[in-house]
Amino acid sequence: MDLDAVDQRVLGALLEKQRTVPATYPMTLNALRSACNQTSSRDPVTDYDEPMLQERLKDLKERGLVRIVWADRGPRTLKYHQLLDEKLPLDEAERALLTVLLLRGPQAPGELRTRTERLHAFADRGEVEQVLRRMAAGAAPLVHELPRRPGQHDARWVHLLGPVEDDHAAGPAPTGVDREGVLAEGSAARDAKVRATYDAVATAYADRLAAELDRKPFDRWLLERLAALAEGRPVVDVGTGPGHVAAYLAAAGADASGVDLSPGMVEEARRRFPDLRFSVGDLTGLLRPPAASGWGAITAWYALVHLAGSEVAPAIGSLARVLAPGGWLALALHAGAEVHHADELMGEPVDVDFVLHDPEAVVAAMRAAGLVDVEWYLRGPLDGEVETDRVYVLGRHP
Repeated sequence: MDLDAVDQRVLGALLEKQRTVPATYPMTLNALRSACNQTSSRDPVTDYDEPMLQERLKDLKERGLVRIVWADRGPRTLKYHQLLDEKLPLDEAERALLTVLLLRGPQAPGELRTRTERLHAFADRGEVEQVLRRMAAGAAPLVHELPRRPGQHDARWVHLLGPVEDDHAAGPAPTGVDREGVLAEGSAARDAKVRATYDAVATAYADRLAAELDRKPFDRWLLERLAALAEGRPVVDVGTGPGHVAAYLAAAGADASGVDLSPGMVEEARRRFPDLRFSVGDLTGLLRPPAASGWGAITAWYALVHLAGSEVAPAIGSLARVLAPGGWLALALHAGAEVHHADELMGEPVDVDFVLHDPEAVVAAMRAAGLVDVEWYLRGPLDGEVETDRVYVLGRHP
């Protein structure tokens, strides 16, 4: 169709808003200008003015890609309706992918799955890839897979409706990160890799990290505060590893226990802290304590570092649901926009990914889970720590 960058933005915005705000669609010129120039969910960010858009819409109308209609009520205002999906044989999934590709340029399947949530619910990253390959295999291909470059976790895809500028084509990998790539083989396969990793390194990991809180004053202050906020109600540390966080909570006066996905880690925790309770379990399936209506506090110290971006909010929601009224959830995570793959850890061969998460997204997920009094802290790495920023977020069940 030979759509240039402005055509792509206009049609992409119309396609998007037709699905997300149908009550105000078709769109006025002013609304369309705002949609085109959004500072979020657009790449690049633009600053189109109304006269330029008017000329472009007139051209798109003459090419049969836009229809101009009158508002059906109120002042007789011109509105604009896209016809692209009438020109192309698109099902709902294909339409969603094409919309986001028009608005944001080349993207990886994991990014596309996350960014199309409001347009179409893909079951997983694999389904996104399946639809993309179908769109690429037609007599008139609509998308194309770009070669993977050094530093990229996954290959990106681009639409073929017109030229697409790729600022990263000849340079380093883009700063965007595909946090969904960790689910390439499904969540069960990812969990199996995580479990195998920590089973393999359990003793060495415990030897190195069991006393790490001794040199982390902020962590100690926050854990002591949580022990007090629990007010004698049971506390659980999920993703407890060798049990040192649960042990510190107990030393601060909390009725503390720990849960971990790795049987090897749970065995280490039981051996090192025999007076505490440790069990094997998945944090997303955490139950309420046997003798209470909910947990007084739940800590998750780096327990979410293997989750995809799309899994963080559901995981936080699952933990929030088993808090007692007035109970607290506290998280510690690596902050950033990277996915680190490790094939060696503590001297053992492994196959596992570590995901750095966006602090603002984590804070938003805490609030979306219904938690109140949400606060968060960001600190840089200490001597001897992995060179990443740390984010701590806590919130209270109302």
